[in-house]
Amino acid sequence: MAIRYKTYSNTLDTLVCLLESHEQIEKVTTGDLWDVDLEKNSKYPLAHVNIGNVDITMSQKTFNFQVFIMDISDNDNEQYVLNDTMHIMSDLIALLKHGENTYTYNAQPGEEPRYFVDNDFTCEPFTERFDNTLTGWVCDIRIIIESVLDSCDVPIDDSKVCIK
Repeated sequence: MAIRYKTYSNTLDTLVCLLESHEQIEKVTTGDLWDVDLEKNSKYPLAHVNIGNVDITMSQKTFNFQVFIMDISDNDNEQYVLNDTMHIMSDLIALLKHGENTYTYNAQPGEEPRYFVDNDFTCEPFTERFDNTLTGWVCDIRIIIESVLDSCDVPIDDSKVCIK
């Protein structure tokens, strides 16, 4: 059953699930890109999600992710790798905007998954990056979720007065 108000974990897990479900991606990693041992990784194309900052307002949270889609290339197949990795990135954006994977048709009212993304995305190519000449695209993806800032739900001992 889906929950209406999403968390950081729900959001990251959904993004990873979408990437893992893509049949062209061999491996998905998260966290700091420099912590991924790219030299020992033998499964490509690789998708990597770098977690950025979170913007919090009274009614929503906006998670800022950097998504890398990359593959090994040499001078002979660089254009081919850029083409394929761009298609994978476009597929991810399409799934976030319109994908049935992020919707539940049998959800009870108020339990529908709620993920929102911007309409426009800028993807930046990279070539011969890192030690094993990886080529691909990186895109900043902002995922917006509903979130209520409600001090009534904070687990706090109300008997303490904190104004000194």
